[in-house]
Amino acid sequence: MNTVEEIKTVNIQPAVTELISGSQAVLEACIAEQVDTVFGYPGGAIMPIYDALYDYNDKLKHILVRHEQGATHAAQGYARASGKVGVVFATSGPGATNLVTGLADAMIDSTPMVAITGQVFAHLLGTDAFQETDIINITTPVTKWNYQVTDATEIPSVLAKAFYLAKSGRPGPVLIDITKNAQIQKFDYAGYTKCTHIRSYRPKPIVRKEFIAEAAKLINAAEKPFIIFGQGVILGKAEAEFKAFVEKSGIPAAWTILGLSALTTDHPLNVGMLGMHGNYGPNLLTNECDVLIAVGMRFDDRVTGRLDKYAKQAKVIHLDIDPSEIDKNVKATIGVWGDCKETLPLLTSLVEEKKHTVWLEKFRACDAEENKEVIFEELHPSTEQMTMGEVIRNMNEITGGNAIIVTDVGQHQMVACRYAKFNESKSNITSGGLGTMGFGLPAAIGAKFGAPQRTVIAIIGDGGIQMTIQELGTIMQAEISVKILILNNQFLGMVRQWQQLFNDRRYSFVDIASPDYVMVAKAYGIEGQKVTERQNLKQALQTMLDHNGSYLLEVMVSKENNVFPMVPQGCSVSEIRLK
Repeated sequence: MNTVEEIKTVNIQPAVTELISGSQAVLEACIAEQVDTVFGYPGGAIMPIYDALYDYNDKLKHILVRHEQGATHAAQGYARASGKVGVVFATSGPGATNLVTGLADAMIDSTPMVAITGQVFAHLLGTDAFQETDIINITTPVTKWNYQVTDATEIPSVLAKAFYLAKSGRPGPVLIDITKNAQIQKFDYAGYTKCTHIRSYRPKPIVRKEFIAEAAKLINAAEKPFIIFGQGVILGKAEAEFKAFVEKSGIPAAWTILGLSALTTDHPLNVGMLGMHGNYGPNLLTNECDVLIAVGMRFDDRVTGRLDKYAKQAKVIHLDIDPSEIDKNVKATIGVWGDCKETLPLLTSLVEEKKHTVWLEKFRACDAEENKEVIFEELHPSTEQMTMGEVIRNMNEITGGNAIIVTDVGQHQMVACRYAKFNESKSNITSGGLGTMGFGLPAAIGAKFGAPQRTVIAIIGDGGIQMTIQELGTIMQAEISVKILILNNQFLGMVRQWQQLFNDRRYSFVDIASPDYVMVAKAYGIEGQKVTERQNLKQALQTMLDHNGSYLLEVMVSKENNVFPMVPQGCSVSEIRLK
């Protein structure tokens, strides 16, 4: 199958060509796309690429993970921290299928990634050869695009298309499967041409200014407008444009967990987190606002609760780069297609400068009630046992909101997203749509390579850490500095909370035993300690952050502490419970 790029390349008559292998062409493509780090694991079907990589050590850094799933999560962390494309190498068969969870996670969270897998020789395809799997059909639902290369001459143009698709428009993962013969095959290489256009693919919809004008009219007439923003602001590199819109309009703004850090957490118009475990005001007042402005978010069910009771009184303005998201879950009064870096300034220029003081006070009143019923006790507990929120509060005091926080999935994730402070964008890295336990540790490794100058803290539960704990070996061998904070409540906490609240405390297989994490870390050459007493917490956190290199800190927290507020599944956001 020819791509548009291949047709263009064929039409160019190069002055000079050189004979190189398909494997070399893969690595030349990575260099041309300014890839500096690859996460991977070698094997038989991708061995020619790894053999070629031996001669590219001065140009490409390869990080040997301990499991291919770890490679995908590391690439996600790298992409989310750096804003660049994460790259993964894996072999055929089980190596390729081990990528599926990470690809699915990257797909639903719009993370740019290019996965390159080896495949058996082309003449063996379909014969059930050793370590052959049909990875193209397996990964079709969880990739933005995938393609199998059987001829080395296709590699430059196919990889150019792969990188372009991964990072343009609404980003996502792409998988390129390359047969072993194509990796070995020599061909006349005429250089690498980046892809800038694909026929029938429009990464950025045409901005319809008349819809922006209509949206501005609605906003200017609104008495109780409300902004909800997601990761699209970060992916569009539109943080400054978004801040300008918020400040000129004077509208309170709340974030999804992937939108967190697009606007600093201490901004006076930042009113908190949306969703099942979000803040009281943003959830409750969604069903009181008269105009709801959604920017770069997709109305996930964890944000909306019951759709038939979601913001029915409001006129909805939805700004998104992906037209398929508009009207998908929530019917928009006005849909504004386009990159929010382009659409937000146009909208800002038309909105009136206002201060919605009375409306904002309603959020503040909700904050006061939530603080009285939930937050103060979570952050300053009167109980003997430590709480997760207390740990996050102490961490904030030390980091000042300047660290990258990578979370796994569970109660600790919700607590960290609720209470961690952020002064800089691309600072909150978590698994949102897929909710992948095991994400935290490898993603933190990738984040450190993506932003080596920043402090990276992985906050992980005692369940999630055991899913990818082998990646401590990657930290050991790569000699990087990742701070690992395990909040151990001796349960699969989020499932336990649901079983407590909705299944009459029938705790079915959520009581999880743990190894001695400090000893495990030391076996990998990583220093650490365990904290069981409140009076030792702050000093232990300081020691972790001051330590030169990676460090593991395990903190024993309350076993049956629940995360509130909570919107029970199947309920309206206005039915949010404070306790």
